[in-house]
Amino acid sequence: MATSSKYPDPIGGGSFIIAYRAKEKTVLVVGGGAVAAGRVFNSLDSDMKVIVLSPKLNDELLYRYEKNQIVWIKDVFNEKHLDNVDMVLSTIDDPIESLRIVELCRERKIPVNAADINDLCDFWFMSIHRDGPLQIAVATNSKAPRLANRVRRHIAASLPIGVGTAIEKIGQLRHKIKSGDPAAENVGKRMTWMKQLCDYWPIEELSKINPNDINTLFESYVKQLDPKSVNISINRYFEKTIHEPEKKNDDDKLSLPENDEIKPSKDQETATIDKVSDDISNLSLNPSNDETSKTSSNNSEQAYMTDVNCKSRKSSNINKKGQMYLVGAGLGEPDLLTVRAHNLLQKADLVLADKLIPEAVLSLVKNAEIFIARKFPGVADMAQQELFTRGLEALNDGKLVVRLKQGDPFVYGRGGEEILFFESHGYKCEVIPGLSSAVSGPGFNRIPLTHRGVADQVLIMSGNNRFGQLPDVPPYLTTRTLVFLMAVKKLDLIIEMLLAKDYPKDLPIAILENAGCSNQRKIVGTLTSIVEIVERLGTNPPGLLVVGHSVNVLSTEKLVDGLDLGYKNMISSQTSNECE
Repeated sequence: MATSSKYPDPIGGGSFIIAYRAKEKTVLVVGGGAVAAGRVFNSLDSDMKVIVLSPKLNDELLYRYEKNQIVWIKDVFNEKHLDNVDMVLSTIDDPIESLRIVELCRERKIPVNAADINDLCDFWFMSIHRDGPLQIAVATNSKAPRLANRVRRHIAASLPIGVGTAIEKIGQLRHKIKSGDPAAENVGKRMTWMKQLCDYWPIEELSKINPNDINTLFESYVKQLDPKSVNISINRYFEKTIHEPEKKNDDDKLSLPENDEIKPSKDQETATIDKVSDDISNLSLNPSNDETSKTSSNNSEQAYMTDVNCKSRKSSNINKKGQMYLVGAGLGEPDLLTVRAHNLLQKADLVLADKLIPEAVLSLVKNAEIFIARKFPGVADMAQQELFTRGLEALNDGKLVVRLKQGDPFVYGRGGEEILFFESHGYKCEVIPGLSSAVSGPGFNRIPLTHRGVADQVLIMSGNNRFGQLPDVPPYLTTRTLVFLMAVKKLDLIIEMLLAKDYPKDLPIAILENAGCSNQRKIVGTLTSIVEIVERLGTNPPGLLVVGHSVNVLSTEKLVDGLDLGYKNMISSQTSNECE
């Protein structure tokens, strides 16, 4: 069997996209109009040395010349002007002259771009969003530049607040660590520690790091402390807010006024839509393994879980005032809510929501206050306690409280712990189940978890057990389908574990992202090919893994070693933003 059958074939037609280090390079811009001004600005933004060749300049270029930002050669193009330049940008509206410039550049092997003449270009300009050190570029291979602008604006609008500042702060910390520990043999140690830090904290919180925090984090690196447990200003900020639950003012951006139509603020929209996937996946998939975290976790559980005697069962105060409902929000699309869940959101006085609940679902709330759990890394237990406090206050006031949890509350949602807490305080909690991605996600992606003659068992596991441990996977059984939740970021470890337990190398596996939503995506491969595919395509959490022969049951294409060839050809050109 040819080994090449396991790998996707390149389909061509793309651009070789790189970030070109242009600092101190010399660029010759031919032309002095508006297009030239745009090219000059981009070049200066990249710290290039800019020479403008034109008999005259427009106002912007004249301004830059007077500010000594550019060199102006007041002349028409001549071959001598190509001496000692690294790049040429022709912006003139004379196609014959542009062709001559291009041909001369190619003779000298100088990269050249001719405006509005795509066939003559060695490279094209992309639609760029910049926030400090962050640059995001969108290319359409010169086919639809106006659409590239729309796509760029869409991406920019979905970025976490403060992402550029966060990158700058991390860059400062990285430089400090490298300067303080420059030994080449410690590269791996530096990279591992920084990876843990960057993967764990939400981006919007990293942007709040101050100089003192950078010093604290550097000292933590020197001592090789777990970066997730370092006490910096982010932790102290949330400790302060958790310990002042009664404070309610205009600055409380996670609560909305009662008796008002719910129109989430920009901060709420950001917290519930744009950033929740990355934040929640980092929170769930990178828990601390150190003993300090274990102790903290155990103590926090004692604070809100009832004991084994289940005193709530003996309470005579059940239903003494308010009403409590534990509601599953399903997969995130409003039309996938149960009818009863929808009705309760209309009737509720207070909705206690997870960060993962999208705005589309929260918009169904009409007259209730919405309180979003502030479960950022490092303060999740305090945030949980704050949520309980808010819920009890409302129940004691006789209000109808909906605890809204993504998916189904009882499928790795810790819903049982919340029921025990509220019942221990005298309030019986009614459960309204929701669609779980563990079962519904594969269905939305044409993967039957069971199929006669193929799969007769389903095992659902979490890739994020207590203290970050991997699940205990049983020996391989041909007719069993495995479903891993919260496991995409541990893909390589899970694959390694399955192969070590003699799972077949060609066993099919699928990664399902945002299952059931409009932007869902499915990536398929085998145990030996999926890691390479994901490294190439990237992942868009939240996601789950499905392992077993049921993955390919409804495939309409020929399979080779468990890999759908037709699908393979598609994902080879699929960007990390595209859906199936």
